[in-house]
Amino acid sequence: MRQENLGALIGAVFGAVFVFVNTSDPLPGPAALTLKVLAAVALAAIVLLAVLANKAPRTAEARPSGGMFGKRYGLVVAAEAVLLFGGIAVLRLLGAPDQANVAWIAFVVGVHFLALAGVWRRSSIAVPGVLLTVFGIAGLAMAGIGALAWIPLVSGTLSGITLLAGSLTATAQSFARSRSRGA
Repeated sequence: MRQENLGALIGAVFGAVFVFVNTSDPLPGPAALTLKVLAAVALAAIVLLAVLANKAPRTAEARPSGGMFGKRYGLVVAAEAVLLFGGIAVLRLLGAPDQANVAWIAFVVGVHFLALAGVWRRSSIAVPGVLLTVFGIAGLAMAGIGALAWIPLVSGTLSGITLLAGSLTATAQSFARSRSRGA
């Protein structure tokens, strides 16, 4: 699988999980179900587009010159893991409500995308990075004022939708490039 499509698939799976896990009250049941179904459809579309894009022959310029998942990527992911688990432990020690965890996760994942935008030299990755970081900060602020019921929606569901939208955009572009090479 092409590395850019693999990255989009990883983002899509995490995005779908964000939506599936965090989309419930205070949303009405039909709205929550609709968002979950749309997330599943988006994930299926992303997988299909990635598979179809990967079937096209590669040209010399389509081959990556270096790996996306090299040493610098590994360092970013390692730092992300430390921040995720360490931050959740600190939140627990501080007596933060459980809902703050999803806000922290969104914040850290957003910062991770900002770091990857620099590592991969792809400014488009900064867009979901900024959005997830903002959704995380908003959720942490909501925890501070006691608006706990809305944190999963703001920090979880909106983050998931952002990841799915970014992944869908990336795989649709990859698919379009593959079709233009094959034509």
